[in-house]
Order: sequence, then structure tokens, then C-alpha cells
Amino acid sequence: MNDHAVIWDAIVIGAGPTGLACGIELGKRGVRTLIIEKGCIVNSIYNYPTHMTFFTTPELLEIGDIPMTSLNDKPTRTEALKYYRRVAEFYKLNIHQYESVDSITGSDDDFTVATSNGAYQARKIVISTGYYDVPNLLKVPGEELPKVIHYYKEAHPFYNHDVMVVGAKNSAAIVALELFWTGARVTLVHRGAEIHRHVKYWIKPNIENRIKNGEIKAYFHTRLTEIKEKSVCLQTPEGPVEVANDFVIAMTGYSPDLKFLNATGITLEASTQKPRTDPDTLESERKGVFLAGVIVAGMHTNEIFIENGRFHGKLIADAIAAKL
Repeated sequence: MNDHAVIWDAIVIGAGPTGLACGIELGKRGVRTLIIEKGCIVNSIYNYPTHMTFFTTPELLEIGDIPMTSLNDKPTRTEALKYYRRVAEFYKLNIHQYESVDSITGSDDDFTVATSNGAYQARKIVISTGYYDVPNLLKVPGEELPKVIHYYKEAHPFYNHDVMVVGAKNSAAIVALELFWTGARVTLVHRGAEIHRHVKYWIKPNIENRIKNGEIKAYFHTRLTEIKEKSVCLQTPEGPVEVANDFVIAMTGYSPDLKFLNATGITLEASTQKPRTDPDTLESERKGVFLAGVIVAGMHTNEIFIENGRFHGKLIADAIAAKL
């Protein structure tokens, strides 16, 4: 079948867990659906650190009523990738991977989705693009240098190097500890006064003890002012400091692709960056375009994750099936 020649009932943009859940629920209701993903399926989870363990339990990651099993209490990244591949295969989801969406034109019941591989027609659109594709930049001179990393994978390449970790939440604390354990010389920098209070209870005392013992150097109330080839400039409470540095790992978080939403005609609230949606259907102000997953939360990305974003699929699928 030529997917370009079909008028799809719905096109889902994004093949993360929520996008897959939308595809599954739409399919269950007989809605002919195409899923388009600019990376691989569950691309954000693929980009997580190689040996990452989720903070949640397996059943909270489940979609499509398919049980998820894990060797331990909390699943690993590898187990999650395997699970979502299995779900996609079980439901025979039509997913176009490595195909980016350039624009969405037209109106309700007559949309054209232009991608890197051509154009598709659809009656309804579901946008589930997540938040992991746009890193929050440091916005300092030198950030474009190859040594600056926004997506940490594993500690091994940094052995016996001077590495600066920027941030003080869960990810930053875990990265700093892994680097220390692997033999890197670690410096942690944070604008706030201390390790964030929401860092998990089994991680927080560990990182704090490494800092107290001088095994990890920490600068609080401090910001980066410049990144150089072999050093980093800091503004500390005691004044400017320049420290030796081989790599900067910026664990400063990620944001939804708000530019794409704006270009799609989605209105965002100025104060929260939340798009305006009907809470009963998750249909946006642009009729026929539905929003799913973390993008519904705008800047407050901690409000929606896989655990609750996966339920958007049923809500949206019911609404689309009723309209069709």
C-alpha cells in the first residue's frame, strides 16, 4: 500500500510511549492511523543514559494492556526499549521512523502533512512530540564547542579527564556520581544553594557525601560565564574563577518544541507555555488537531510523564472516533 495515496483518518506525530498509546487506541476503534517519528520509536528513551534505571515500576510504563516485565523492581532503559518494540510489533502499528514533519496545512477533515519523505492527507492530527528533543541551553560563549554535551550516555569516555557537570537535580547528581566512580575528575556547578531537595532519597546523601569529602568539587550560587578549549570560566560568590576542563556535561533539562507547535497554529499561554486544549478531548484551538503527552503541560514538564501521558490515548481516540 502506498501510504502517500491514502487519506488517513488520523496521523500521529511522535512515536514515544504516548504516541504509541494513541496509535493503539485509535486502531482499536477502527481509525486508520499512520505514526510519523523523526527518530527511532521511543526516541527519547533511546537517548537516555545507556545504563539508566527508571524511578517508576514496570506497570506504570505499560500501554495497550500488555504487561511489562522487569528483572528488578524498576525497569532499565534496555528493558523499556524492548517492551515498546514488542508492543509496536504486537499491534502492527504503521510507524514511519526517521521522517521529520515540516508542516501541517489545511483544516479539519482535510489536513496535509508535509515531511522529509513527501506529503500525506489526513482527517485528524495528533501531536505527541514530547520534550526531550530541545535541550535547555546554557547561553554562554563556547557552548558550541564539541566538548559540550547535552545528552549523556555513559561515563567510560571521560575516564581521567576534567569534567564539569552543570545542574543539581536527579540527572546531574547521577551523572556526577557515575563519572566519579569511573575515574573522572568531577566538578559540579549549580546556580542554587545546594543539591536540589527533590533528588531521590537514595542518591542525595551519596552525592552530598562525595562533595563533603572533597571527592567531587562543587560550586553553588555559581554560573558559567564562558567555555574555553581547556578551561571553564565561572562567576562564584567569591568572584571569577577559571578551572581546567576537558568536557562540560549540561544536565539543565529539556523543553517541548514550542516553535513547531507555534508553526502548527497552536496557541500557547504566555505565562506557562501551555497550549489551550479542551480538557475532555485534548483537542487544541485548531480544530481537528489534538495534543498528547508532555506537551500538554507546557513548561511544567514534571506534571505529565509516561505514567499519566499514556492515558491521553484513550481520551483522544474516543474523541476522534466520535467525530469520524
